[in-house]
Amino acid sequence: MLDKARNHEYRFMQDSFKYSKERWDKSHKPPAFKVGDLVLVSTLNFVNIKGSKKLKDCFAGPLMIKALHGTNAVKLEITGEHMEKTQLSL
Repeated sequence: MLDKARNHEYRFMQDSFKYSKERWDKSHKPPAFKVGDLVLVSTLNFVNIKGSKKLKDCFAGPLMIKALHGTNAVKLEITGEHMEKTQLSL
């Protein structure tokens, strides 16, 4: 009787894991960034931009991707006017 309950629980857990993985995979796609691509960076987390938030630019860039670090992080090449705005709080 106990083995039957364990088998039932095991099958239920496996079905639940499979369903959760299918839903996650369906709604989450890996980013299509490559080294050398130009991207815009949100200025929402720039901590050293002074002045009214309503008047500041929403995005900085375009900035070139120098390296990929996993699926959620990139190293950017920051030049010119963006050099003063490099302190990010992520």
